[in-house]
Amino acid sequence: MTAPRILVVIGTPLAASLNHALAHSYADAARAGGAEVRVVDLAEQPALPQPTRREELRLPRDESDVPLLPEVAASVADVEWADHLVFFFPQWWGSYPAALKNWIDRVFVSGFAHRYRPTGRLWDKLLSGRTARIVMTMDSPSFWNAWVYREAAIRSLRNATLEYCGVKVRAVTRLTEVRHRADTDRERWVGGMASLGATDAESVTPRAREAVAVG
Repeated sequence: MTAPRILVVIGTPLAASLNHALAHSYADAARAGGAEVRVVDLAEQPALPQPTRREELRLPRDESDVPLLPEVAASVADVEWADHLVFFFPQWWGSYPAALKNWIDRVFVSGFAHRYRPTGRLWDKLLSGRTARIVMTMDSPSFWNAWVYREAAIRSLRNATLEYCGVKVRAVTRLTEVRHRADTDRERWVGGMASLGATDAESVTPRAREAVAVG
């Protein structure tokens, strides 16, 4: 039986954070459950350079197009490899950190994640068949995040990025009022992520493997 492939993205530039503890607990349990797991840690890997030309925001179609930078191509290949994407990040200013936004801008490029059709307003969702999980930490209480921020961070990542590209979000976990929590609460959260990792290792369905050129 083919093992599911899970890509864990730690979407904070701050090393050794609560999100790291949550993500590694999830990843370790998913591996123990038989899944193949890769981790993209945005606190460790150099930030992908900002695009300076529109052509950098699409997958090269032929040799005349601007090629992807090697570090961008590596992250594109990670997403292409995955059956299931798991995002861990803190909410900053009602959204997710710029480090994660930059990674998404460079990786979810046209021709790989989505493709506009020549006529009309429709588009092709090129990441269909994949699933995702979102885990967000925040200092605000749930009611404030829902009423005042309108769940902006979750809506942006889930609706405007993942589902736009065909990725079905299976679940969203919000860990609230972090700065007011005791160590026992954080330990309980970390343990809960292990349970989610084990669940996903068992329940994620591997996709049919298709090679995609990303160079």
